[in-house]
Amino acid sequence: MYRFIDYYHNEVVLSFDDHPFSKDPKHVWVVCRHQDQWLLTKHSDRGFEFPGGKVEDNETALEAAIREVKEETGGIVKEIEYIGQYKVKGKEKVIVKNIYFAMVNQLVEQDGYFETFGPVLLKELPEGIQKDKKFSFIMKDDVLQRSIEEIKRRLK
Repeated sequence: MYRFIDYYHNEVVLSFDDHPFSKDPKHVWVVCRHQDQWLLTKHSDRGFEFPGGKVEDNETALEAAIREVKEETGGIVKEIEYIGQYKVKGKEKVIVKNIYFAMVNQLVEQDGYFETFGPVLLKELPEGIQKDKKFSFIMKDDVLQRSIEEIKRRLK
């Protein structure tokens, strides 16, 4: 279990155990790969980030993760795996998010992308992402780095 302070000075607890904070989280975040590249999206306000969002009523977190990838990037998920979960203790509420790793086998061009400008493919995630203004705050704390390390460990 990892504890740290995020970009907005909130306490974050990250775990790669099986749903340590909630069996029914209301948020998801999906680290995606497509054709040996990282698949991100450009959020209309926050900048570059991996897809994610809220779990809708009558939807599982896994279903939400697949839907969010499609809505925000046009990506069709081929494989998806639960990686971990993190809890953000904000000033007004606590948010619990499932982290997934998805392999996307196809990008379907859409007329519009929900809250985003569509897919962004990167061969590598840049060094110094924490200070790069083009990237969302979601990409600037230890959740990204630790999740990538966990994904690489599992893929060995």
